[in-house]
Amino acid sequence: MPYTYKYPRPGVSVDALVFSRSGERLHIALIRRAHQPFKGHWAFPGGFVNMDESLEQAVCRELQEETGLADILLEQFYTFGDVHRDPRHRVISVAYIGFTPDELPMLIAGDDAGEASWFPVDGLPALAFDHPEILRKALDKLQQALK
Repeated sequence: MPYTYKYPRPGVSVDALVFSRSGERLHIALIRRAHQPFKGHWAFPGGFVNMDESLEQAVCRELQEETGLADILLEQFYTFGDVHRDPRHRVISVAYIGFTPDELPMLIAGDDAGEASWFPVDGLPALAFDHPEILRKALDKLQQALK
């Protein structure tokens, strides 16, 4: 029998911030959530880590399931753990950044993504959860890397 803890434990999720260029504009891949919470809102591809997979396996799986993108080099860049970041329960999310080698490759929504699309980072729709904060931190990191 598996060991059970007396105290609750947080869930662990992953988010994939995948960027692409179109001309001079930087774009990001987003999915429209098909389920609550934030049903119908745009978010980064991502989801919960399964018990039998690494963080890297989870983020690659979620990215492929929700957008059809595969073989994207993803780099872990920050862990988000605000207590109230997810209305369902306590969730810690490990965020990854990646870039497509091609300009705006086709996205194919799947799994719990009702839609997948590219958006210019300077013209985004409202984002679910704490994704505006995550995006700000990612763009700051990219800006620092360019200096």
